[in-house]
Parts: sequence; C-alpha cells; structure tokens
Amino acid sequence: MNSTEYDSVVIGAGHNGLVCAAYLARSGQRVLVLEASSDVGGLAAQREFHPGFRVSVPHTVNHFSRKVVRDLELEKHGFGTSPQTPGITGLSQDGRRVSVAGKSLEGAAASDQEAYGDYQRLMNRFAETLDPFWQKTIPRIGDNSMGELATFAHLGLNLRMLGKEDMREFLRLAALPTRDLMDEYFSDDVLKVILSWDGLVGGKLAPRSPNNSVITMLYRMSGNHGGPGLVRALRSSAEAAGVELRTDSPVSSIRIDSDSDGQRANGVQLASGETIIARSIVSSADPTTTFLDLIGVDHLEIGFTNRIRRLRNQGYVGKLHLALSELPGFEGVEHPQGRMILADTLDSIEFAFDDAKYGHGSEYPVMEVVIPSFEDPSLAPDGQHVLSAHVMYVPRAPKDGDNDALRRTMTERSINVLERYAPGIRDIIIHQEFLTPGDIEQRFGTRGGHWHHGELSADQMLMMRPTYEAAQYRTPIPGLYLCGAGSHPGGDLTGYPGHNAAREILR
Repeated sequence: MNSTEYDSVVIGAGHNGLVCAAYLARSGQRVLVLEASSDVGGLAAQREFHPGFRVSVPHTVNHFSRKVVRDLELEKHGFGTSPQTPGITGLSQDGRRVSVAGKSLEGAAASDQEAYGDYQRLMNRFAETLDPFWQKTIPRIGDNSMGELATFAHLGLNLRMLGKEDMREFLRLAALPTRDLMDEYFSDDVLKVILSWDGLVGGKLAPRSPNNSVITMLYRMSGNHGGPGLVRALRSSAEAAGVELRTDSPVSSIRIDSDSDGQRANGVQLASGETIIARSIVSSADPTTTFLDLIGVDHLEIGFTNRIRRLRNQGYVGKLHLALSELPGFEGVEHPQGRMILADTLDSIEFAFDDAKYGHGSEYPVMEVVIPSFEDPSLAPDGQHVLSAHVMYVPRAPKDGDNDALRRTMTERSINVLERYAPGIRDIIIHQEFLTPGDIEQRFGTRGGHWHHGELSADQMLMMRPTYEAAQYRTPIPGLYLCGAGSHPGGDLTGYPGHNAAREILR
C-alpha cells in the first residue's frame, strides 16, 4: 500500500485516539489509526476475563465531553448519555449506608443534610467556572499572542463572575487536601468518604495529601454521564468519517527526518517492518512511551528528556474482577446500582495509602465496587453477574519485587473486605482476576500502569501537562503531536485530550 496518502497517523485506538482521528477525518483528512492489540478501546475496551463474563478496566463513564458527543454524533452511533448524576453509596461495616445522587442525600444526619446543600451549591458553581477550560488548549508559558491571552482573560473573567467571596473561597480550596474540606463541612464519616472519593481514585493521593485533589473532584463533575457502548460508538463514528483502523499493528518507532531546517516526524515503522509515511504523527500513548521508546533520546534535548524521565506515572490502583453465580447481597443495599464505596472513614483510606507508600499492598484495602451486569445483563450469562472493583492502594513496584505474590495477596485481601460488606460472596465466586498496576502496564502498554498516564497534581496539570514544550499537544519535534491522557486536562473517559489535540493539528 502507498501510505503517503495519509495526512495523519494516530498511534493507539484508545478512546482519545479515536476521538482525535474522527475529528481529523471529519475535517477532510485521510487518517490511519494503528492499534497494537486485536481490538480498539485500550483500557476502556470490554474483554472477556472468563468465558461468558466481560468487563473493562474503567467500569463507569462519569464525565464524557458533551461537545464530543454532539460533534461526533455518538448517540446516533449507539452511545447512551444521561443528564442525571449516577448514585454513589457509602457502606459501613455495621450495615449503615449513605447515598448521594446529585442534590439528593440519604442516610445522613439533618445537620449534614443542610451542610450538603451549601457544599453542592459551591462545588457546582466552581465546576461550571472551570468546565470550559477542560476543552481548551492552555497557553504556553510566556506566550503573549492575542489568542493565548484571550484564554487567560476568559478564565479570569469566569473567576471574577464568581464574586469576591466565592472567588476567594475557590482560591483557598483549590489546593486544599480533601480531608480538610470534608472536615469543614460534615460530621458523618461515611459521607466524607464518598464525597472525597473522586478526588482520590486513580492516583497516588490520600485524604491528607497536599496536592490539589479538590481540583480533580471539580474536573470529574464535568461532562455527560453515560452507559455502555462508548467504544463501539467512537469506532462507528470514526469509520463513518472515513478513518481507517488497523489492529494487531504495533508501532516500533516514529520516523524522524533531519535536514538543514531541523527535525520533523514524518512517519512510523511497525514491528512488522512496514513503514508508513504521513504529514502528522499523533500519539495517544503515554508521554514516557512516546518520547523515550518511540522517539528515543537521540532526537530530544537533554533537559526535556530529563523532565519526561521524572514524570510521576506509577499506578496505585488495582482492579478486581469477579464472575459470580448470582447477584451478591450487600448489606443495606436492595438494588446494587451505581458505585458502592467500601471504606468506613477517611482514616481507613489514609491507612491503606500508608501501607502502599512503603511498597506493600494495603492490608485492609478500600475499594469502589459496581455490578455492571445488573444494568447490562449482556455482560454475564443469564442469572449470573460480574463484579468490578477499583482497589486502593496497590503499588506499581512492590518492595520485594514480586508482582505475582502481590497479586495473590491483594486478591485474597480484597475478597476478605468484600465478605465483610456482602456476607457469603466468597461462596458464589466462579472465577476471579486481579490486575496490579504492573499487570495493567504489561497488558495495555501504559507505562507505570497509571490510568491517567501521570499524576493529576499541580506540577503535572494545565500548562505543565505532561511538561512544558509538550503541553499544548504539540511537541519539540515538528509534525509530532500528543492526544492521550498524559495531555491536558488528564485521564478518565472524557475525550477532552483527543478533541483538543485535533483542533491544534487542524490549525
């Protein structure tokens, strides 16, 4: 095949790669997407972990971009969205439950009910203030062009529109540990756990960590809540726009041409030996893989290389999948819809974090549990069910270096925790699978096994994500772009990085 026909080659068919490719193709480009595995979707792809039982690593779609849904006509291609915030329920070992769904709060004391109204008003206002900037390119440090200055001006205006009191409160809360925020508003331990969870899950953060987990909470309050079918809809939309998809096509390197004018990315070489030429190369792989493995340090300035090497991208979350012979019974939960958080107090999360901080799996892990087959019976055989749990905290590099032992230990400890909240669940397990961050790295090619391709922290967000000189989706090498979770605004199933990267390429 004469591959010079392509305007852009996208490396990786994860959700951001598909979003970026679809936008480019809808703008008239000839686009090829190359995926190393046998299916598209990356971490978001559903896979069979036991005959008849299917699940994906991210088990909910909490804040996918509304704009991407509209632009790519994803509902027409089978993606269902909901304006309703999915419920999140906190369970305690004494059988008490506290549930939150949007403005609704059940199971908490009257004083916390009143405080929750004030908390929701404030957090929703802050989330709306930030919402436009998740799908904008954050200006480069020192760039004083009119377009870049307009972005900062827009942000400043939005903050001013909060009013003096709320603007001061936003600036105070932005870098506040979630523990401090929760203690200011609430007395109920279980309520504190479920409201702080979205600021912690997926990263190397605990309730007392002095990193901006409150900003992460606000980030996760944006976008659409959706059901199953996201990857199928993205693939269908991309192919309808003319995107060519090739699976089982791992890229071994990005081709760099050098001449008197400097360097430029102009193609890729596949592991098969095939070379493909294109005007733009777009990587949805994590930044470390892109620059150190696919490009190589010989083509990069040493300071830039060192910043990439220092990116904090060590995963801290494991994934438990259970094939169950029947629906498990969680105490106090009649219908297991939405997310269930198994952690009695913020201290229990902190203690679990302390175990992993020193290279050990948490002795008493805390976890987020869903039963996806309850709402989508196609994920399991008739009458049977799938349990999916995010387990915190699990180190990428166990102190003894034995990932197999860590996997076995965390499987047993996680099931022990589940047994406390759903007595008898051990007796209905048909099959179990536990993925450590090391397993996620190996299976999905995500360096460090980190969902977000890097921590969501102050020094790795906004115009610093993943690092300066690569934070506007462009890179130090002309013709090479980033569109993955390692770019602004970060990970989760949002589509923002793919959308933003496509806009920069088309400029």
